[in-house]
Formats: sequence, C-alpha cells, structure tokens
Amino acid sequence: MQSTFAALRHRGFRVWTGACLVSVVGTWMQVLGVNWYVLQETGSAARMGAAIMLQTLPVLVLGGLGGMLADRLPVRPLLIATQLAHAGLAAALALIAWSPSGGDLALVYAVSVLGGAVAALEGPVMGRFAATTVPQSALGNALSLGSLVSSLGRILGMSLGGVVVAAAGPAVLFGANALSFAAVVLAVLAIRPRDLHPLQAPAVDTAPKARGGALAYLLRQPMVLITLGLALVLGSLGRNYQVTMAAMSDGPLHAGAGGYAMLSTVFAAGTVVGGFLAARRPALGYRTLIGAGLVTSVLQVLAGLAPHTWSFALAMLPIAAGAVLIDTTVATRVQLDTRADMRGRVLAALAMTSSVAGAAGAPLLGLLSEQAGARTALVLAGVATVLASAAAGAAMARRAGLPLRGRQLRLTLRATLGRPVPATA
Repeated sequence: MQSTFAALRHRGFRVWTGACLVSVVGTWMQVLGVNWYVLQETGSAARMGAAIMLQTLPVLVLGGLGGMLADRLPVRPLLIATQLAHAGLAAALALIAWSPSGGDLALVYAVSVLGGAVAALEGPVMGRFAATTVPQSALGNALSLGSLVSSLGRILGMSLGGVVVAAAGPAVLFGANALSFAAVVLAVLAIRPRDLHPLQAPAVDTAPKARGGALAYLLRQPMVLITLGLALVLGSLGRNYQVTMAAMSDGPLHAGAGGYAMLSTVFAAGTVVGGFLAARRPALGYRTLIGAGLVTSVLQVLAGLAPHTWSFALAMLPIAAGAVLIDTTVATRVQLDTRADMRGRVLAALAMTSSVAGAAGAPLLGLLSEQAGARTALVLAGVATVLASAAAGAAMARRAGLPLRGRQLRLTLRATLGRPVPATA
C-alpha cells in the first residue's frame, strides 16, 4: 500500500498544497462572511441563498470556455490573472461592508456573479496545473490529499471566520480573503519548470485523435459518461446534506440550531476521514466508485430512519467520508482516462456536472422534505441512488464485455472495475 502522503515527496506539489490551504481557508471565511452580511442586512435566509446560487450559475455558462482556455493557453499567466481578479473582488466586498451607511446588496450580488464567473474560468486551469505538480502515477494520491486539504481548509475557515465575524465584522473576513490569494500567486511563481510533470494520455489510448469539440470527445468515452452520470445522480440526490440535515434537525429530530451545528461539524469531520481513506488507497478505480456509491446510498436510507440525533450523526460520519471518496475517484478517473489535450475541457464538464447537481438537487430535496417529510426525502433519494449505482456498475461491466447475471456479475465487477478500460480518440 502506498504512503498516505506519497504526493508530498514532490516539491511542486508541496508548494502548491500549502498555498491552496491558505486560499481555501480564506475562501470559506468569505463564504461565511457573505452569508452573515446578507442575513444581517435583510433578515432573509432566502436572499442569503440567492447570493450562494449566483456564485454557482456562471459555471454552467462559462465552464466550457474555461476548459478551452485551460487546454489552449499557458496556465501560469491564466492562474495569476484569476487570483488577482478574485483578490480584487474580495477587496470590493470589504469596501462595501465597511461603508458607514451599509452597502448596496445589489453590489454584493454583482460581486457574487463576477466571482462565480472568475471561478468558472479558474477551475479547469487550476485543475490542469495541479495535475502537473506530480507524475501521472501519483495523481490519484495528489487528488486525495487535495480533498483532505479542502476539508481541513473548510473547517479552519469556518471556525476562524465565526470568531472573526463576531469580533470584527464581515469586512475583515473579506479583506483577509483578498490577501490569501497572494499565496497562490507566490506558489505559481515559486514552482520551477523542473518541478512540473507533463500530462500524459492514458496508456490504453492509442487511437488517432479525432476532430471535434469537448462534447464530441466525451460522447466517444462511455466510461467517462457513465461516471459523470453517476456523479450527477449521487451529487443531486445523494448529497446536498446541508438541506437534509437542516430539515431533519428542524423536523423529526427536534434538534434545533444547536443540533444542526453539531451535525455540520460531524459531517466536516467525516470529510477529513474520507480524505485520509482516499489518500491511503493505492488506486482509485471504478470498483471504488460503485462500492462507495452503494454504501453511502444504503447509509442514507438508514439515516432517514434514524430515531435520534446521535444515531443520525453516526450515519452522517461515514456518509461524508464516502462522499469525499466518490468525488476524488470521479476526479481521478476523468483525468487519467482521457486525453491530455482535452484535460481542461473534461474538468470543465466535471465542474458543470457538480453545479447542476447542486442547483437541481438542493431545491428538489427541499421541496420533497416539505411535501413528504425529511425522513421520506432521505429514504426515497437513498433508494434512487442505490439503483443508480447498481445500474452504473452493470453498465460498466457491460461496456467491458462482461457477463451480467447473478454471481458472475458480482465476481466480474469485483475483478475488473478497478482496471482501465480502453478510451477512444
């Protein structure tokens, strides 16, 4: 079994990971600050949710453009430009919040939209650059450690942000976030060319390159399409736990705000556990994806039936760990099993899939919780994701030309889903 921190042997990855931790902490401090500021100014949770939604919508519109730029232009200048843009927007939020008469919420919403637009362009560029900080053999471990850093940064950012916003107000959080982007800029400048590793196509991808854009390329990659489809279902119905945890806390568990805060903390801790589990796996194959999808889906059904807050929390911990394992496996497979020259556009497709899952799943689960109850929403969504995971596993086995009946299916899934499947150009 490989070392949990194998990717950290590479200098470029160490520098990049340290900078990302600083940036992630600043980002989550700003997320908390924006939510608090809008809620303080309006007293409306719905308007707070609108600010969050406005940050995700640009990904659906500009994600493809970001992927194309990542594949066609030098990534270092693009990364520096996006970090400076983020810093400028965070500074603008600080000025709005520092305004003696109170800032115009229209300006906050405008900054949210612009921030989402920059993030849509930045995501594929950052993903492509990060993939070059380690050799191809260490990419899975690097992505796992990246998930771990994101989880730790979220916990630190939200915890530190809660203290700072109470003591000094949200403007300080925005200013701190503006400064945090300097860490990424310095890392990009500090990483030497010899610290980087060129992207490689998957070893099985020997067919000549065909013409066409990202969509045409993806349509010729059935394993990647199945992976993205399962990620969409799991992300929409099997995720969005901020909605279902709130509904359970306010409803059948009668846990109130304190219980919701406790569950959020448990979930965050579970994501850290998931990061360690993913980092310790020598390979993140399709078998891991299907297995984690099935396990978390069954646990979601059990969570919907949990009688007490503590039993619900016990289910949330492994669910959160499984969610990180799923996300990391999906990110690993779509990068390792696609052509290097299409990497940015494939990452953009993954970002768009995640955005659709969040934008569609959150209101759907919220409506289902209101109409049928939080328990029913969790159980029905869990059953749906169990079926989706099983169907995806069967489709992957069929794609590999494997038998699909009874014990043979179980054995072939166990034996083959961890192996790469030939990709076409």
